[in-house]
Amino acid sequence: SADCSLFSKVAGQDKDDGRILQRSKRGWMWNQFFLLEEYTGNDNQYVGKLHSNMDRGDGNVKYILTGDGVGSLFLIDENSGDIHATKRLDREERAIYTLHAKVVDKRTNETLEPDTEFNIKIHDINDNEPKFFKEIYFASVPEMSDVGTSVIQVTATDADDQTYGNSAKLVYSILQGQPYFSVDSDNGTIRTALPNMDRETKENYQVVIQAKDMAGQMGGLSGTTTVSITLSDENDSPPRFANHTFRLTTLESAEVGAVIGRIKANDADMGRNAEMHYSIVDREGQDMFTIITDQNTQEGLIRVKKPLDFERKRTYSFKVEVTNTYLDPRFIYSPNPPFKDDAMVRITVADVDEPPVFSRNPYIIEVHEDTAAGSLVGVVSAKDPDADNNPVKYSIDRHTDLERLFNIDSVNGTITTLKALDREMSKWHNISVVATEISNPRQTTRVPVFIRVLDVNDNAPEFAMYYETFVCENVKSGQLIQTISAVDTDEPLVGHKFVFSISSSNPNFTIVDNEDNTARILTRRGGFSRREMNTYLLPVVISDNDYPIQSSTSTLTVNVCACDSRGNMQSCNTEALLSAGLSTGALVAILLCVIILLMIVVLFAALRRQQRKKEPLIISKEDVRDNVVSYNDEGGGEEDTQAFDIGTLRNPEVMEANKLRRDIIPEMLFPFRRTSPIKDNADVRDFIHGRLHENDTDPTAPPYDSLATYAYEGSGSLAESLSSLESGATEGDQEYDYLSNWGPPFKKLADMYIEKDIERET
Repeated sequence: SADCSLFSKVAGQDKDDGRILQRSKRGWMWNQFFLLEEYTGNDNQYVGKLHSNMDRGDGNVKYILTGDGVGSLFLIDENSGDIHATKRLDREERAIYTLHAKVVDKRTNETLEPDTEFNIKIHDINDNEPKFFKEIYFASVPEMSDVGTSVIQVTATDADDQTYGNSAKLVYSILQGQPYFSVDSDNGTIRTALPNMDRETKENYQVVIQAKDMAGQMGGLSGTTTVSITLSDENDSPPRFANHTFRLTTLESAEVGAVIGRIKANDADMGRNAEMHYSIVDREGQDMFTIITDQNTQEGLIRVKKPLDFERKRTYSFKVEVTNTYLDPRFIYSPNPPFKDDAMVRITVADVDEPPVFSRNPYIIEVHEDTAAGSLVGVVSAKDPDADNNPVKYSIDRHTDLERLFNIDSVNGTITTLKALDREMSKWHNISVVATEISNPRQTTRVPVFIRVLDVNDNAPEFAMYYETFVCENVKSGQLIQTISAVDTDEPLVGHKFVFSISSSNPNFTIVDNEDNTARILTRRGGFSRREMNTYLLPVVISDNDYPIQSSTSTLTVNVCACDSRGNMQSCNTEALLSAGLSTGALVAILLCVIILLMIVVLFAALRRQQRKKEPLIISKEDVRDNVVSYNDEGGGEEDTQAFDIGTLRNPEVMEANKLRRDIIPEMLFPFRRTSPIKDNADVRDFIHGRLHENDTDPTAPPYDSLATYAYEGSGSLAESLSSLESGATEGDQEYDYLSNWGPPFKKLADMYIEKDIERET
């Protein structure tokens, strides 16, 4: 706490305009108060006293305090100027408070001392312990690190005032983790303290670090944290075989590439440092086997490199060496043993019952196409590779010889033909021969046999294509009209050489061989005429040069055509000669006549159709009863009330009697329906029976499942029944005027009958 005195004194006099001015000078004897934090007393904590030299002690002076915390944290005695703190203050929450004080006269409320600012500063005490940012730290350091290798730095903070005393001065020490690690007392850096720490011996360490304030002196507060340190792996351990001899057994039928066994070396390192590479050292093992590393298990997988044969060799022994894939140069030349190890592998081959083995695979055999049925094609051979050497039998897989062209001797494997072969049909025949052990039919082997059919000159050459040859009527002698060529399905070794010839006595044409398997057809004369002969058939003989020589005669058809002066064909038909005299105008006239005739026929057909449409619906008066008039007007059924008003077909009296009011709910859900009286009319009954008898005896009547309906139409209509069954003897007593009142749907019927009545009356 502190006291403050305010005083005023005369500092000097100035003159201005004849007046004497007085200047007051304020002298301050303070600028701040100091207060300890965390006060534990029961009374209010005394801060200090404000005093003004204007206070005469007569009680007329009043002290007023404003600013931070006034009224809640700080109180002032307005008479004496004493300031008290009402609560415990924490410097870590707020270290300084700014307040304002002034002095006034109680009687006049006149300001005796103007508003003056001062501070209350909270003095720190050591009431906060150091705290680390984390409760647990995680760190790693390579194994085998040198002493003093930095691991991690941990720091703590103290909320106390670092500028006042030693309350926030921290010192770090290690409580747990010695003698492996040490800590820097000033900055909290953890370092290794022992050399050659081996991860394979101990991997994880728990280190407890303490931070203590008051520079580590007695009575200081402290905080701790735990550091979990892991030694990271280094490739400092070589791979080692637990067993230096491995014995494996495999069947001789093991396929090439199959895994027949696994061997395993151990490496105390982990991850990449534990990856290993296996290799076969001995030449014997390298020829027959290979070894690779399983990347998941780091095992050595031994595989078959070449086929095994129990009868040839039954055991194999070789050395396998293992090394690390990735080596650390720091440990290669260490005093430890070399970074590799070896082991001996012994493989025993077990015997299996093997299928027969052919001497070759596949077989390629050649045979001429003119070979007769039953001729020898070739021989296949197979034997049992086992020690027993069981006999085998041969057969042909008929799925590969559907035409049954070949046969094989089941004992000696001789293949013969069953039919003559034609190279032009098929140049190759691919069959499968099966060899089966007689003592064990399940042991079979098949081999492909490719039979090539060799060519024999058994086909004559012929034209390479169909030629459409013509000769102009105005052609001259020696003019070229066609170049021909030939083909031969045979394939001689020296290539084709064809010879073309025609009869030398042919007066019309001659042939010239071009010596390149083509020939030219030339005219021997000029003046050809279609009127004399429009087509010439020219036989051409084509021969090859193979043995035996084959030849054929092909006929070349030469048409005589009309050509222009440049030799371009215009017409080759003889019918054109008949129309040669007609001019273009005549042809156009004929075409116009044909078009006019067609138009007349179409117009006549249209008139006939129009007349047919205007015929009356009922041709004869006698047929009124049995005729059905079609209106082609289809309604929507009983539920359709939009197409037409069905009420027009009902008796008005019946409609009035059955009309329901729509403004009230009807008493009955279903209104009473008046049933039509059915009269026992003998005429109707006799009519129906008569018609039924006619339909039963008529051979031209519709099929048995046709329905002929003759119904009584009731009395609910003004028209009574429209049927003629109850009509009078004559039609004169029938009136059809009411039909015109039935609306548009019956207009056509009304017009038909009313018009007929008018005509009858007339």
